[in-house]
Amino acid sequence: MSEIHGTVDPGFERVRDAFARNFENGELGAAVCAYADGRKVVDLWGGWADAARTRPWRRDTLTCTFSAMKAMTATCAHRLIDAGRLDLDAPVARYWPEFAQAGKQDVTVRMVLSHQSGLPWATAGRPSEKFFDWETQTDALARSAPVYEPGTRCIYHGGSFGYLVGEIVRRIDGRTLDAYFREEIAAPLHADVLVALGPEQDDRSAEMTGPENMVGPSNTRAWRAAGDGAATGSATAEGFARVYAALARGGELGGVRVLRPETIAAVARQQALAHAEGTANDGQGEFGLGYQLFWKMYLGMGTKTFGHTGMGGSMALADPERRLGFGYVMNTLRTDGATTTALLRATYRALAS
Repeated sequence: MSEIHGTVDPGFERVRDAFARNFENGELGAAVCAYADGRKVVDLWGGWADAARTRPWRRDTLTCTFSAMKAMTATCAHRLIDAGRLDLDAPVARYWPEFAQAGKQDVTVRMVLSHQSGLPWATAGRPSEKFFDWETQTDALARSAPVYEPGTRCIYHGGSFGYLVGEIVRRIDGRTLDAYFREEIAAPLHADVLVALGPEQDDRSAEMTGPENMVGPSNTRAWRAAGDGAATGSATAEGFARVYAALARGGELGGVRVLRPETIAAVARQQALAHAEGTANDGQGEFGLGYQLFWKMYLGMGTKTFGHTGMGGSMALADPERRLGFGYVMNTLRTDGATTTALLRATYRALAS
């Protein structure tokens, strides 16, 4: 039986119970955290950080969260929008001139954030040995022709989203995506979320386990250092929950403002296709402006709930109606979503009671 550490506020004991049951059902190591109206009500961790069970999971254990990191990248873009430095409906080429190649001159920032840009992957060639090189990847995307007419379809930009949005951020601000997120969002909030990890973080990084086709290179130094803004970053559950706790209460936590309330209200709206006429897709997919619309994916969530999942089970969200910020990370990758769903249900039942 894995030992569970941490605390829950009165009324949230059922979250601890659900967390304990997850270990009975195959969880190796994990953490879950929730904030209600800026107050931490759940902070739990337990199990093991490695498959050999030699390293106990600690409160500060970092976990690769795969695509859950996309929401942090999107938050960087929205912070620039708040500052008046980025226009949602401007062409990407206004900020990144090389992007206008191959018929992309009219692709807008809104299309990129809502997965409509036509670039779910790069179509231009690039050296395989530079797979994680930022300049190589963004140059290839700039040279790429869209795989479908931009604005006519919404197809998940799984591997390209971080490079597309991150390069827009870099072109406007000058800082890398990793530096911008760290200095503008993570550090002020004291949120333990990293777009890129240096070798000094390896000793507190969990070993990802599960099917080999899911784990892939996620335990390598190259992966952790990549900083692609889409899949390679790491976080603690508490770190994720702190970012979303701010977004769930109008953009502020502990005197730190991340975004304006109007911006937050806009991110969870459905994004219709820019050019829907004559298409079979009405554009009402699961994405808002860089975040998944959880109210379309899970029963019982308010219609303003947004966040992002990561492959294998990690998840973080903001529910502005309940002023809930939630984060869950683990190192055993699953395909059924059972552990995530159990914790969400328990959290929402606790809030309801």
